[in-house]
Amino acid sequence: MKSQKQRIDIINEILEESILAFPVSSFIISLYQRYQRMGSLSKKQLQGLYDKASKINGLSPGKLATLEAIIKRMPTRYKSEKPELKPLFNKDVITGKLIDDILSKYPAHKSVLFLKAKYDNNEPLSNTELGDLQRFKKIAGIE
Repeated sequence: MKSQKQRIDIINEILEESILAFPVSSFIISLYQRYQRMGSLSKKQLQGLYDKASKINGLSPGKLATLEAIIKRMPTRYKSEKPELKPLFNKDVITGKLIDDILSKYPAHKSVLFLKAKYDNNEPLSNTELGDLQRFKKIAGIE
């Protein structure tokens, strides 16, 4: 078996020194527990650790510089803005007027009443349904 080289874990050392400097800081304790469990911290967590560790007087400036280099090397994630809400279906004004014109002449027309209900509920009308409306328009003599 090959023996792995022992790596110096700067983040762990800074966490341990921060716990000694701030023993009641729940933030540092939670970072330490997460680092032990997961083996890594996010960029924002490392920035918070850097801010806390920079307040420690006896901490080596080389360790802080290494932590800062680790933070700068990590990618910055940006959240994109949410897109504007758009209705799924835009009502066609011409279709609505056509339905109203047919119903004004034949108010009890069941097919057109069904299409009007569908139109009012913002459901898209299929091509065959639009063709039926055009056919009803010709039959009713609406221009």
